[in-house]
Amino acid sequence: MRTTLRRQARITALQTLYEYDTAHHDVEDVIQRHVEERRLSPRVAEYAGELVHGVLEHLDAIDTTIQEVAPEWPIAQMARIDKNVLRLAIYEILFNNSVPAKAAINEAVELAKSFGSDTSSRFVNGVLGTIFNRTQGLSGLSASGAGSEVR
Repeated sequence: MRTTLRRQARITALQTLYEYDTAHHDVEDVIQRHVEERRLSPRVAEYAGELVHGVLEHLDAIDTTIQEVAPEWPIAQMARIDKNVLRLAIYEILFNNSVPAKAAINEAVELAKSFGSDTSSRFVNGVLGTIFNRTQGLSGLSASGAGSEVR
């Protein structure tokens, strides 16, 4: 799957997770609406669905991970877009493994820049860099090795 298809799928997944988080709409209906409105390919819809269902399947573990890494930001008080960007990336890093962790981090930072606030990308980068380092057994080191976006 080309990067452009994956990016479209991530955007669709993020928008679907956000809508589910705010309005509790059925995720299948939301994905289908995005596919129809934006004329997305079946491959985009399939990967977006895989991401959304993966996040929801592992939601408790993902949210626990967020709270462990960012205890000063309770999930309930976190900006919904930031929370869902993190959920999507953490699913890709810890559970999906179909893309390298560094690519998932960079994509999440780009999503945060596009959809979040002025500080979202730094927040997302920091949380994901810490998670990346923990998965690499480098929790005592700087996040600078986690990818081009991680500083």
